[in-house]
Parts: sequence; C-alpha cells; structure tokens
Amino acid sequence: MSIPELRAEYHSRVCANIIRVNRARDEGGYPNFADGSNRASSNIAWNLLDKLKCSAIFGGISGQTAGDLFESETKDFLEAAFGLLRHLRPGRWMYTTERTAISGFEQYAHLARLAELIDQNSELASALGGDYIVEPDIVIGRFAVSDDEINANEQIINSESSIAQFTPLRLSNRATQQPSLHASISCKWTIRSDRSQNTRTEALNLIRNRKGHIPHIVAVTAEPLPSRLAALALGTGDLDCVYHFALQELTESIAEIENEDQMEMLNMLVQGQRLRDISDLPFDLAI
Repeated sequence: MSIPELRAEYHSRVCANIIRVNRARDEGGYPNFADGSNRASSNIAWNLLDKLKCSAIFGGISGQTAGDLFESETKDFLEAAFGLLRHLRPGRWMYTTERTAISGFEQYAHLARLAELIDQNSELASALGGDYIVEPDIVIGRFAVSDDEINANEQIINSESSIAQFTPLRLSNRATQQPSLHASISCKWTIRSDRSQNTRTEALNLIRNRKGHIPHIVAVTAEPLPSRLAALALGTGDLDCVYHFALQELTESIAEIENEDQMEMLNMLVQGQRLRDISDLPFDLAI
C-alpha cells in the first residue's frame, strides 16, 4: 500500500470513528473539531468534511474520547507509512500511545533517579517540581543493535575493541536496554491557547532535560482555523513543525469561503515551513 493510500485510509477512519456533527449545516450545526461560536471555523470544517468525503454522522463524542482516538489513528498511520520507508531509515522501532514517561528512554533515563530523590526530599520537590517528566501522546523509539547487526555486511567492530564503548546504539554498551526516543508527537484534535502552551512547555522540557540527541518534537492536529494553528505553529526553538491531518483539503476549504485573513495566515505558516501535511511526517521522521 502506498502512502497516498494510507493517508486516504487514515482519513476514512477519522471520519467514521471520530468526526461527529450535532445538527445539519442549514440548522446551524457544526462538526466536533470546529468552534461552533466561530463562523469561519464552522464553515471551514464543513467544507473539510466535503473534501474528505465524510458522511455527516450525527451524535456526540466526548473531547477526551475524540483525542484518544485521534492519537490511536495517527499512530497507526505513522507506523504503517514510516514502515514503507524502512529502506531509508532501517532499524527496530516501537510505537505507542500509552502514557509512556520519557524516563523510560535512553536520553532521559536519569530523570527516573531524579524523581526518586525528589520524592524523598521535600526541599528538592519544592525547588524542582516534577513537570520535567513528559508523557507524550505518541512516542516512537528505536532499539539498540547488536554487534552482529552492525557487522552484517562486513567487520566494522568487535567486542575486544576499546572504541565506541559509550554510544547507546550498540546493544553491548548498556546493562539495561532502553530504546532511544526518536520522536515525541503531541496530538491535538483541536487547538486552544491553553493546549498550545502545554505543548510548548513539554517540548522545552524534552530539549532541556536530555542527555544525548534531541528527538523529533512535533504536533499533529485537525484544527480548521489557521489563526489558531498559528498559536502552536508560529515561532521556532521548541517544536520542529506542526502537521495538519489534511492540509491540502484544508487549503481548498479555506479558499472556498473566501476569507483572506485566514488564507493569508495559512500561507504564511506553510511558506514559513511551520505547517505541513500529515503525509510529510513519515519522511521527516526518516531524516
């Protein structure tokens, strides 16, 4: 299956399992990823349903349930799509939407011991708090490789050698085998200002508290309003990039409502390399 086919399948599952509408469009209803109090948001979201060929499924679904399902569907898409690029980025990978603390990964293993010390010392607890241990919505980890794998094509290294004894990529270098955190993915079904701030805080914690390389730090969202996408996408230094679950269809949907302000903001985000489509993410993860 190709990545365009996987993307279409992803959209079909999002439409069937997550998107709900409260009332018909001519009755003032709106899809559950739109802000019903914002006319542009509602109109863009309705247009998106048409572009994605989503049938309007009436009913309700809690925000928590929608968010959890969005994480799961996005994880499944990325696992399948990234798997197609294994020739570009070989390795043994793990994908999960379980609330996995970053202290379970190579670059952040030291945080587990720090958490123990804080639990035992009230002064440390008041000074440091505990917000530095992030639990991303989706994590992708890479497992270390054995020397046999390293030497699969030719003799590159041997166990008697005194070099390359510290790199976490070699399985033989660690007593406890923890995967390296390859990507931390924040999933936001919609974007509000408080949610965007939380995502940025988590990203900065991932950057500041690591011992080793920075993982890919990205966000995926279905938010239809570019001005709200900007709350998360604008600026540099924390998130690598924001990915929309249907950027092409979003662009066409905004063009149809002829809202120059929203289209200008969308173009600025895309041309400024701060907003990409979900289909770009597997390729970016291969970098």
